[in-house]
Amino acid sequence: MTLRLGDTVPNFTQASSDGDISFYDWAGDSWVVLFSHPADYTPVCTTELGTVAKLKPEFDKRNVKAIALSVDDVESHKGWIGDIEETQTTKLNYPILADPDRKVSDLYDMIHPNANAKVTVRTVFVIDSEKKLRLTLTYPPSTGRNFDEILRVIDSLQLTDNHSVATPADWKDGDDCVIVPTLKDPDVLKEKFPKGYQEIKPYLRMTPQPNK
Repeated sequence: MTLRLGDTVPNFTQASSDGDISFYDWAGDSWVVLFSHPADYTPVCTTELGTVAKLKPEFDKRNVKAIALSVDDVESHKGWIGDIEETQTTKLNYPILADPDRKVSDLYDMIHPNANAKVTVRTVFVIDSEKKLRLTLTYPPSTGRNFDEILRVIDSLQLTDNHSVATPADWKDGDDCVIVPTLKDPDVLKEKFPKGYQEIKPYLRMTPQPNK
């Protein structure tokens, strides 16, 4: 199954390191970062899962839940969690889905045969509270993910969902934003952007971040 931005992601029930998970029920009204890794007991994945555990306060601020996945079974996950906690000096505080039957991997198109037909690629899905897919990133096995970038994109999505702005290149929370080009009425602009804005070009107008 191919998932595209804006699609409603499929529901599933699957075993995990925290017991069986019914995905929609588990997610509730939170945003979700679902990320796959090729296999347990692998070095890059060990650092990634530890990093996500350490970022839990940042995910909590944004109403985001994290959940990992590989095609290994629950017992493998439980054994590996000990290594993650030991080597990354953190407590794993989110579930790892066990997908040996590749049910979830196939639903979310995480098996790329030309990369490896037996294991999942290193993919990230950002899913909003309406179960819509908002971001997907796929990394090569040799490259660990940049979770600061994933948090940055979530900040952008949550901001632009609620304000008539977009975020420019390399934007970070607190930086100036771009007013969407479709907004042209001077009275509406004044109402929405009381801090004012700088018109660089008619289509390029910068304004302070509206929720700061």
